[in-house]
Amino acid sequence: MKAAVYYENGDPSVLKYEDVPDPQCHPKGVVIRVEAISIEGGDTLNRWRGALVTRPHVVGYQASGEIVEVGSEVANLRVGQKVATTNAFGSHAELRAVPARNCWVVPDGFDVKLAAPIPVTFGTADDCLFEFGRLKAGETVLVQAGASGVGVAAIQLAKRAGATVLATASSDARLEALKPLGLDHGINYAKEDVVQAVMRLTDNRGVSLVVDSVGGPTLQGSILSLAYRGRVSMVGAAGREPMVVDVSTMMGGNRSLSGVFLGAEITTDRVHDNIQRLIDDAAKGALNVVIDRTFPLSEAAAAHAYIESRKAVGRVLLIP
Repeated sequence: MKAAVYYENGDPSVLKYEDVPDPQCHPKGVVIRVEAISIEGGDTLNRWRGALVTRPHVVGYQASGEIVEVGSEVANLRVGQKVATTNAFGSHAELRAVPARNCWVVPDGFDVKLAAPIPVTFGTADDCLFEFGRLKAGETVLVQAGASGVGVAAIQLAKRAGATVLATASSDARLEALKPLGLDHGINYAKEDVVQAVMRLTDNRGVSLVVDSVGGPTLQGSILSLAYRGRVSMVGAAGREPMVVDVSTMMGGNRSLSGVFLGAEITTDRVHDNIQRLIDDAAKGALNVVIDRTFPLSEAAAAHAYIESRKAVGRVLLIP
């Protein structure tokens, strides 16, 4: 099969399009013929500095497609079904092998390509807001990096839960694209101080919850944007800068900071069922999966470079 691989960490230019052996089906797993690959922020981070578990390494968390082989111990899936899948690596390829537990059935009539970004992206956003963020109707949410995959999901999920939604992005155009998804107030962090903007928009109260997938210096701003008893769900380090913060303001305001990692619980019934619910909601039109651009798998390097340009709104897909 063809795959986008690399032999060393680095910038997008390390990605090569090569022939590699087909994956083997585990007795408790399946093999899918990949129809769409959702490039995650974690994929670019792993390419940059993550461990090369295989050599050459095929990076990637998420892909959707058609099951072409089912392991001998798998009873709930069958050849021919369309599924969305996650795994620690292996998405950037024409075929991928995954545990059956890491599959979610795509409802009939729903575009399998739109299903590719949902498990990690929407599942993470949902956990940040509700499982760990304890969001309630009437509260105010700040979504850092609102145009990211998790950001786009968080805006929609927070708005339909009855929250007022603020979000940051690097340009007015990206913020404008988020308004149809439920954004109430946009903050262009290239033009204004985020904390000052939050306080202006909330009459100096601050926000109830921040979803922060950026980390680094941005996390400090998230903490300083909190209202009394406010919470931060910290879910990534997309900014690639050191995570050094002063948490002294949290105690006086009874504020809290939670680290969120969907992967730690993704095989639990709670998360598995929740992701299936989110896929079903998207299939019904209750959630919008925003695809900014698609690239051929052979142009994975260009796709990664485009993501790192911070111009995308939503997810970028690779198509084998």
